[in-house]
Amino acid sequence: MQLLPHDLEHEFPEFSGLMHDLRARDPKLGHLFERYDKVNGAIVDIEKNKKPFQDVEFEEMKKERLRVKDEIYRALQAQRR
Repeated sequence: MQLLPHDLEHEFPEFSGLMHDLRARDPKLGHLFERYDKVNGAIVDIEKNKKPFQDVEFEEMKKERLRVKDEIYRALQAQRR
């Protein structure tokens, strides 16, 4: 099974420069970026290294990643306006 990249640069390439800028100057968004990176990293680690996991916990991690990604997207859209 091929794993697709889910890092924020791949998810939102059109916001690459803005994300870099906001990471440095907006603590709230910086925290969201860190949260996304942490959850995504844990998911990728499980998938790549075939680590044991509970299905329910793994699905909750994926849902958390999606919730944070949605929040980041809304914030990026608001900054673009």
